[in-house]
Amino acid sequence: MDSIKQTGPGEQKYLTVSDLNWYIRQKFDKDHFLHQVFLQGELSNFRYRRGGHQYFSLKDDHAKINVVMFRNDFEKVKFEPEEGMKVYLTGRVSTYEVQGSYQFYARTMEPAGLGALYERFLQLQKKLSSEGLFNPDHKRRLPLFPDKIAVVTSASGAVIHDIMVTANRRFPHAEIDLYPAQVQGEEAAASLVAAMQQIQARSSEVDVMIIGRGGGSLEDLWPFNEEAVVRQVYAMNMPVISSVGHETDTTLCDLAADARAATPTAAAELATPDLASVLTDLAQLQARLLHGIRAVIEVRKQALARLDSSVVMREPQRLYEQKAQQVDMLTQRMGDLMKLRLQGASQRAGNLTQRLQAQSPDKRVMQLLQQADFLDKRLVTAMKHLLEGKGSEFGQLVQQLNDFSPLQTLSRGYTYTTNEDNEMIVSVKQLQAGSQVQIHFADGRAKATIDEVKEEENG
Repeated sequence: MDSIKQTGPGEQKYLTVSDLNWYIRQKFDKDHFLHQVFLQGELSNFRYRRGGHQYFSLKDDHAKINVVMFRNDFEKVKFEPEEGMKVYLTGRVSTYEVQGSYQFYARTMEPAGLGALYERFLQLQKKLSSEGLFNPDHKRRLPLFPDKIAVVTSASGAVIHDIMVTANRRFPHAEIDLYPAQVQGEEAAASLVAAMQQIQARSSEVDVMIIGRGGGSLEDLWPFNEEAVVRQVYAMNMPVISSVGHETDTTLCDLAADARAATPTAAAELATPDLASVLTDLAQLQARLLHGIRAVIEVRKQALARLDSSVVMREPQRLYEQKAQQVDMLTQRMGDLMKLRLQGASQRAGNLTQRLQAQSPDKRVMQLLQQADFLDKRLVTAMKHLLEGKGSEFGQLVQQLNDFSPLQTLSRGYTYTTNEDNEMIVSVKQLQAGSQVQIHFADGRAKATIDEVKEEENG
């Protein structure tokens, strides 16, 4: 209170308006009773301001108070307030210093007369949630192409009409079966459960179920919050789409279902694919598949053409020339080694003979000569077996090369064709009517003239 003025003979203290309003506000804010006030009354001067704070009045038969509800709090309101509607508010009382007035700052708003019902809703929601009925892990995927769709709703309402029109437009193949039920009133919950139990008995025939009704008050939608109905939705053997009330309404059936739709039309769109879009996607996939196949075939054709025109195919003997040369070198080395060993053995035998002759041990000489002769024969036999083994390996190699030889292919009745420049013909695109070609056989060749060229599609 820094702006106090002192005037007059008695030096009286005069407050500014701001000081007084500030002082009064402090009194309000220090009163703990005014921090949490539960207020009931009738909405007055209510004009909805989209995306902003709400300013209105709350009145009864004898008095009225101004109310402010900030945007963050108003966005949590679960119904649409209207002029003249009786409501319950919770909040605090304080002053607006600029105008020197006091007002109610509302934090929550509920329609009057529904407090007990809403409390039941919250309690049941907590109970079923703790049991896992609303667990996202339980949610099932909707079928892509349903054959049969079961609908639980009123037989006379607009819900079934909107669902059938939308489903028939998007996916005429799907069959829509209506299981009529009461959707409002004391008997509605039992009627809804009975209809779902009929569907459950035929679960092997049903691909997806839609349960729903149009908009209404909390009392009107209450059957879809009944515990028996919610548990039956959770227990269904097929995926369930819930479409109850408007987009701003939320029922326990919505939470237990596998998917929620804001309108019956949206529910039908969730349950069915758009056939036109599916056909377009299939056509695009088919085109991509054919393009890929043709590309692979073209790559293989080019590789085959390169192989067919390669030096190895024209001169297959080059495949085994180096191997044959290696075999010749090995044979030569084996022969030289055998000669060296024979010469060494002969020299050792001669040396032994000389030593024996010098000592004249005739019997010992004879034994050594026999041993030398025996070793000589073993060496010859070993060399013979070694050469025979290498010769057999060489023969197998030659046979394998012959098996892959184009000449061998020709001997089985196949031919290949060249043009006048002796170039290999691998495609009809290299020919035209009147072209001169040579057809090569295993035992010769023949000249021919092309009368007609016809290209065939591959794929």
